[in-house]
Amino acid sequence: MKIYLDVCCLNRPFDDLSQDRVNFESNAVLSIISRCRDEEWELYTSEVTDLELSMMPNQDRLAQVKDLASVSCKKLTISDEAEARAIEFQSQGIKAKDGLHLAVAEMSELDVFLTTDDKFLRIAKSIGIKITAENPVTWLMEVLKNER
Repeated sequence: MKIYLDVCCLNRPFDDLSQDRVNFESNAVLSIISRCRDEEWELYTSEVTDLELSMMPNQDRLAQVKDLASVSCKKLTISDEAEARAIEFQSQGIKAKDGLHLAVAEMSELDVFLTTDDKFLRIAKSIGIKITAENPVTWLMEVLKNER
């Protein structure tokens, strides 16, 4: 299973866990990371991930997020094709960096793109992308159900 976690997902375990939703998403992300660490699944990051992380002002949090991202088996590059696809996504209402994340994952033919951003996810699902996009909790629950 080839998985792309966007930066929202990578940050989730370090958010305020007092809200149930945030706590559930955090646990799902950590479970996914654990399976990738155990080499059951493959985690992918990208140059877009690095770009977004470079803008994080909190150095302690940055170190924690980078530690999670270090489980990645491969860093994807931004191709001309991915840039063009990201522009298509932007014309559909997806923000520039989100569009690049999605385009890089889609062009690399990964199995799933995970995000905790509801608006981004809603738009991505409505525009005919060539990759499964889902919230990490929803996706993990479906995967676990199918493992039985």
